[in-house]
Amino acid sequence: MVMEETALLCVPFAGAGPSFFHPWREPAAGRWRVTSVELPGRERRFLETPYRNVVEAARGEIDAVVADLGEGTRTVLFGHSLGAVLAYELAHLLGARGVPVERLVVSGSPGPWTQRERRAAGLEGDEFLARVEEFAGFRHEALDHPEMRELILPTLQADCEMHEAYVPSTDVPLSVPITSLRGADDGLVTAEEARQWQAATTAGFGYREFPGDHMYLVDLGPRVLDAIEAESRRAPVAN
Repeated sequence: MVMEETALLCVPFAGAGPSFFHPWREPAAGRWRVTSVELPGRERRFLETPYRNVVEAARGEIDAVVADLGEGTRTVLFGHSLGAVLAYELAHLLGARGVPVERLVVSGSPGPWTQRERRAAGLEGDEFLARVEEFAGFRHEALDHPEMRELILPTLQADCEMHEAYVPSTDVPLSVPITSLRGADDGLVTAEEARQWQAATTAGFGYREFPGDHMYLVDLGPRVLDAIEAESRRAPVAN
């Protein structure tokens, strides 16, 4: 008997692309096929105009996502920060398209109905980058090179704009389990806010913390994968 493949669909955070998750493939082998949402404005789609609305992004990319996953493929969704709310929107769409979502794993994000009070959208240049760095506790090395910074900046600004303006497309909770992950020292998302995701599902809910700040997953990819596996094996407890 051939075991059905389960996909781990990763949704990048602001400014990131699919390549961030390439190092996850080896430690995920034998558990999931790791694949990523490939948004316009980065990597192979660099020349395309980035989205400025999360709901539009989910609806605009759902065909490509389903084609990549394959209809009927059991799927675990993972998204960090901006990726968390985009993954939430995709989870609503995938079930209707014949892709069974087994679990939504959100990371570094308050519940979908909570908007950030301090914002980066509308700021320019160094002020914008300083605010983003303050939020993330992380600075991409490419931003230290003027030529690269000019290339990356428009997409990063668009990502921040759509994240900070996000309003869920529906108030109907998901019927799939949700696990919320957080860096224990995250200064952007409190533990209470990370637990707000429990209200976004009628199925089971789990919560885990890791050492580190908002961008803890940069160094802890294998541990995140182990946590996703452990949560996936855990019997769901309905809310």
